Amino acid sequence: MRLMVITAHPDDEAGGFGGSLRLYGDRGVETCVLCLTPGQAATHRGGARNDHELAAIRRKEFAAACEMLNVSRGIVLDYPDGQLHRQDLYHVVCNLTMQVREFRPQVMLAFGPEGGVTGHTDHSMASVFASLAFHWAGRNNRFPDQLSGRIVPYRVQKLFYATANFSLPDRQPISSSPPTATIDISAYVETKIAAFKAHASQSPLWPLFEGHMRKRGGSELFHLAAAVNSPAAIEESDLFAGVVED
Repeated sequence: MRLMVITAHPDDEAGGFGGSLRLYGDRGVETCVLCLTPGQAATHRGGARNDHELAAIRRKEFAAACEMLNVSRGIVLDYPDGQLHRQDLYHVVCNLTMQVREFRPQVMLAFGPEGGVTGHTDHSMASVFASLAFHWAGRNNRFPDQLSGRIVPYRVQKLFYATANFSLPDRQPISSSPPTATIDISAYVETKIAAFKAHASQSPLWPLFEGHMRKRGGSELFHLAAAVNSPAAIEESDLFAGVVED
């Protein structure tokens, strides 16, 4: 089994998906995190003197967090942090579609189009790009120039958006998708917090993140956005429920 997570910034993999990544990694699922930017425009700079230095720092932090989360494959692309809304949509989706066709996940996770609890524009755009890649990877009339040899159209079976049952104070309003899957990560709360803290450059965010985790961190919530075999809307407790190995 294979699980792909598409995120916008280093630390998203831990903050948004860390418990599920470690849970399924420990179950023998091959996991891939595809991060669109190296986070070089972050407010918190970690002592970096310029964007290039910060990007290098955050790539190393991402690798350390992925190791803690038992991620099989961690990839940081080089799109500009804070500027995903200015990128050519077709070009980015082409890139992600190739990654999907190569890795062949049965399940994909991404932020919802609202941008997660922070409502970050990059999170919203990562959702749009991931959603299109999910749908287009299985069609032979989308990016047909990619199709040769082992690269063939590939249909991912389920796409989930991360969602939440709370909002952050003093932020612009967001409307989260209703959860359809509740994943018990209570055994991995400490690991998720530790993986987030691997991002030392972002240490000013640690208290807020840890506070929320201690308060409500026993589960990660997801909304089933699309599926090959679209079921009736029922609450699930396993992201791979109904998935068949290919």
